Order: sequence, then C-alpha cells, then structure tokens
Amino acid sequence: MKKVFLALSLVAMVATSCGTKKKIAELESKNKEIQDLLNTATVKLNTCLSEKEGMLGQLDFLKKNNSDLINNMGNMTTLTTKGAENVEKALESIKEKDLKITRMQDALTKKDSVTLALVSSLKRTVGISDPDIEINVEKGVVFISIADKLLFKSGSYVVSDRAKEILGKVAKVVNDKPEFECMVEGHTDNVPFTSNGTLLDNWDLSVKRATSIVRVLAKDYGVNPKRLIAAGRGEYVPLVENTSADNRMTNRRTRIVVLPKIDQFYEMIEKEMKKPTK
Repeated sequence: MKKVFLALSLVAMVATSCGTKKKIAELESKNKEIQDLLNTATVKLNTCLSEKEGMLGQLDFLKKNNSDLINNMGNMTTLTTKGAENVEKALESIKEKDLKITRMQDALTKKDSVTLALVSSLKRTVGISDPDIEINVEKGVVFISIADKLLFKSGSYVVSDRAKEILGKVAKVVNDKPEFECMVEGHTDNVPFTSNGTLLDNWDLSVKRATSIVRVLAKDYGVNPKRLIAAGRGEYVPLVENTSADNRMTNRRTRIVVLPKIDQFYEMIEKEMKKPTK
C-alpha cells in the first residue's frame, strides 16, 4: 500500500512539475510579449515627446512670428498713414507753387499789357512815319530810337527845335505812365572826336547828348527827374559795322529806354503772391 501511495505521489509531483514548467513557459512568453509591447510603447512615447517638443518650438516660433507680423502691420499702418500725410503735404505744396507761378504769370501779363499799351500810345502820339524814329519792344522794355540828325548837329550836344517837338510827344506819354522810368542812351560812330576843350572824345559826346535830352524832358516837359537816367555808350554798342558813311549814320543815334520801375514791378509781384489761397 505504501508503495502504491509513493508511486502516486511521485506521479503527482511529476505531473505538477510538468504543469509548472508549462505555466512558466507561458508566463515567460507572455512577459516577452508585454516587454516587446512596452518597448514599442516606450519608443512611440519618446517619439511623441520629441514631436511634441518640436511642435512646442514651432508654436513658440509661430507665436513670435505672429507677434512680429502684428507689430509690422502696426508699423505699416503708421508708415502708410505718414506716407499719405506726406503725399498730401507734397500735393498741397505743389498746389501752392502752381498758384504762385500763376500769380507771377498774371503779374507779368499785367506788366506786358501796360507795356503794349505804352507802345501803342507812343506810336499813336509820336508817329512812326519818319524812318529816323523807331519804336519797338524787347523783353518787356520799350525802345525809342531817334537818329542823331533829328536831335543834334554834327559834333554838338545842343538839342534842336525839331528834336524838342519829338521829345515833347514822348514826354506826354511818359508822364501818363508814372510807373515807368526813362533811360536816355547816347551812341556815336567810331570816327575819332577831336577834343575842343569841352568834349574829350565820342564817349564824352554821347554822355553830353544824353544829359541834354534828360534836361529837356525834365525842365521843358515836366518829367520827374527821379524817373530819368542819362547814359553814354559812345561807339561801343554799334548796330552795324562802321564800314560806310550810311552805317556810321545808323550808329549815331539816341535811344530812349522806357522800362517799368523795378521796385514797383517787384511790389506788384509780391502783392499777387500775398493774396490768400482760395
């Protein structure tokens, strides 16, 4: 009986041992699977953590970039506003300059109108039928050129009666235009002048003739002396070459220059410029 029990116990132990080994093998297999899963999960976790860190970095970059964009948009708005203001100021400045130019042109037009009216009056009053009298306008200035044979005898600076008649007509027009001045220019040819103790040369003669005409305009016809200028140009501004008797006669002349008073002209421009902008 004991032998039977012992045999049964041995069989049970062997059976139990075999079952335990099988169980252990199953557990080890299961453990390996779990370990593999754990390793895989760990790898995935680390990958996710790495990706998360990268995404957080990108998020920070995007936040900063967004902030910068917002600031830049603000700056752009400021710049755009300033740019618009600058453009508006520039346009306003151009508008003001255009207005000033227009007013200056208006002033010049007024001056030119007065000048043309003066020329018409001179031509009508003095008459231009005589070829020895020329009236023309150059750059807004009126020139009256009178041949010396109508004004003086050869080598003399005494004004003739015929000249006084012509000068009287000129004085009448000039007196009607107080905003103008008169400059009398004496011109001679290049034939040397023999000094007679009173006159030294052609230049001296041209000055004396201009002074004589100025005195006639002032004393005989009441032209304000403040408006008169006497100038002698001698032989140095000829109209033509002094190569013939006719040419020399052309160069011997007296020129009366009727020009607007510079100070009044500038005052007229300043008056136009100071008008308020509409």
